Amino acid sequence: MAGYNLERLNFLCVDDNKHMRALVKTILHALGSKNVHEAADGADAFKELRHFPADIIICDWNMSPLDGLDFVRLVRTGKDSPNPFVPIIMLTGHTEMHRVIEARDAGVHEFLAKPISAKGLFSRIRSIIERPRPFIRAGMYFGPDRRRRQIDWKGPERRKAGMAAAGASNAADGGLSQAEVEALLNG
Repeated sequence: MAGYNLERLNFLCVDDNKHMRALVKTILHALGSKNVHEAADGADAFKELRHFPADIIICDWNMSPLDGLDFVRLVRTGKDSPNPFVPIIMLTGHTEMHRVIEARDAGVHEFLAKPISAKGLFSRIRSIIERPRPFIRAGMYFGPDRRRRQIDWKGPERRKAGMAAAGASNAADGGLSQAEVEALLNG
């Protein structure tokens, strides 16, 4: 997993489980990071961002009083957001397709399924570094461009047909594997 020196990057780890925060922090330190701050929920994380210039945020979904999804939306679109452009990795055990899409549509850069591994986390960090995406504003959405690859489409109503097929194939809406999440985000 060599190749990048993460020593100068500032990470903010947001999770209501102190053991998960400790695990993420340990992995980041093993990858070379020196500066990792923690927050127990989205509200604390937003306060932390006011005085800590995070380069990457690793955020859990399920937290209270402000969950990870609401935190992402607040960072992206809040009038008082200290850095709406900061890359965010959503780390969660909830991998149902509708959740992956909801996280993407809130402005998450990367999605990482629990259980976490050093290789998986490094892969998401590397993706943020190697393939930065421009930020766009489209209607209510502000965040990284949700398209991960350019498609030269020459057919009619591509989105309607794709949405109907996606809805039919995921009727059961069970959890997706990390490989399926990546295929969904990259496809």
